[in-house]
Amino acid sequence: MVTLKQLAKELSVSISTVSKALNNSEEIGEDTIRRVKELAELYNYRPNKVALSLKNNKTKTIGVLIPNILNRFLAKVLFGIEREATKHGYNIITCISNESLDKEKESLQLLANGSVDGFILSVAQESQMNNEVEHFKRTIKQGLPIVMFDRVAHDVLCDKVIVDDFDATYNATKKLIEEGRKHIIFISNINDISVGKLRERGYNKAMLESGSLEPFVLKIKKKDDHAKKIKSLFKKRTAIDAVIAADSSSGIIALNTAVSSGLKVPKDISVIAFASKSDSNHTLPKLTTIRQHAKVIGAHAAELLINRIQNPNSEDFKTKIIKTTLIKNKSTL
Repeated sequence: MVTLKQLAKELSVSISTVSKALNNSEEIGEDTIRRVKELAELYNYRPNKVALSLKNNKTKTIGVLIPNILNRFLAKVLFGIEREATKHGYNIITCISNESLDKEKESLQLLANGSVDGFILSVAQESQMNNEVEHFKRTIKQGLPIVMFDRVAHDVLCDKVIVDDFDATYNATKKLIEEGRKHIIFISNINDISVGKLRERGYNKAMLESGSLEPFVLKIKKKDDHAKKIKSLFKKRTAIDAVIAADSSSGIIALNTAVSSGLKVPKDISVIAFASKSDSNHTLPKLTTIRQHAKVIGAHAAELLINRIQNPNSEDFKTKIIKTTLIKNKSTL
């Protein structure tokens, strides 16, 4: 691979001149810049990123750690992160924790060896269940900033991007109550993570505030047959007239179960779920959804981290709350 020294020797100029010309420095004449770039292109010259990172103490790379690549929401957040990072000249390296605490620790250690300037991450389920945060604190002490999104550790001092999970579910439940629904069920298969707990609390608050409605929560575990549990619920509680789901799969299965049971949606039963536009496009009738704006979350997370990398001494940590949107479709009145 050709080096700056070789380019400089062939052009009979200094290494500094070649470097400045490649970076369009105003100190270098247009003719010299043209000659340098033409030769660099001829030899397919590429700057040595490792050498640059050692010189500048910056890799211009962000480590992104997500719990599940198959999750549509997390995939869209990743898209938002990558797009915003690219705007600022940063690359990303992505690792998947697969909800494992050990995998999460390993990924942080792997990339904290000088490969990245900081991390954007959503906390693994096992980490939240064990309330394990020391690996995050160690990483920050090493001088590598962290921005958490969606699932966050409140005991860790860092920037965070979250959605209004509690308020979103509270408001959605209130809407169902305003429809005149009397037997509103909350279904969730994300009970062990922070966002699932917040959504359940929002539902419970709205139900208890009504003064007469009885809350009922169906918690589905990872090992459970998701569809079987929901079908069983509909058989046992025939008076169900509304469902609010903490996750897209629970909402879609509840909607399909209601239809297959002969219930008319939304005349007999309403269904609302945290889900995406594409989820609602694949249901009949179209599902009313709580939209989280995943790409916006990703963009804000990247922006916060880049600001933190560029201003490492700032102690003013921010928590950005992204407002959800209730998108009314055909599954509610």
